[in-house]
Amino acid sequence: SALELVPFGIKPLLRRAAAYEALERYSLAYVDYKTALQVDCSVQAAHDGVNRMTKALLEKDGVNWRQKLPPIPTVPVSAQTRWSVPSAQAPGANTPPATAPRGEGDKTAAGMERARVLKEEGNELVKKGNHKKAVEKYTESLKLNKECATYTNRALCYLSLKQYKEAAQDCTEALKLDPKNVKALYRRAQALKELKDYKSSIADIKSLLKTEPKNTAALRLLQELNRA
Repeated sequence: SALELVPFGIKPLLRRAAAYEALERYSLAYVDYKTALQVDCSVQAAHDGVNRMTKALLEKDGVNWRQKLPPIPTVPVSAQTRWSVPSAQAPGANTPPATAPRGEGDKTAAGMERARVLKEEGNELVKKGNHKKAVEKYTESLKLNKECATYTNRALCYLSLKQYKEAAQDCTEALKLDPKNVKALYRRAQALKELKDYKSSIADIKSLLKTEPKNTAALRLLQELNRA
């Protein structure tokens, strides 16, 4: 709806992309992240999103993943210049073009940017298998910005560290922010299974399957739970 009012608005594009990503609709998320970069190529969140979606689509659809993408809209020059004008007022500034002048109200923006950087650092540590250090990064990030993905990422680390109670708690926090989050439901189900709370674990998997009835990992876990 916001994009109908302001076509090619950065915030609605990024937020819709994040929503598509959470729903694992990676091709639609990729298109929105790429569109956002046409509007403002300095938006780091969009660059990161494109990288994540590229990996996810490569895993999902193989080397020909680009052929399955919906068309990426061409952003008119008028939309691009509208966002890049503020940067001309402050040459040499490190702030992205769409950022307002720094002042009291900018503290939250700075905090959210720091939270994003810490989350990305945590993600890199997870890729290296350093889950303990990643937990520290995610914890610092969550102090600045309570984000669903950061909670589910930390929950993944706790599962790897066999800290099942903490993993379940993080997933619960994530579900307060996004009640249908597939990763949070799946990881909480995994944690509850290890805590021998099979009834609650099955309930989470059934909730997940309402959103994604063909989720193979969830169906497999449900079979294991039914045998437990």
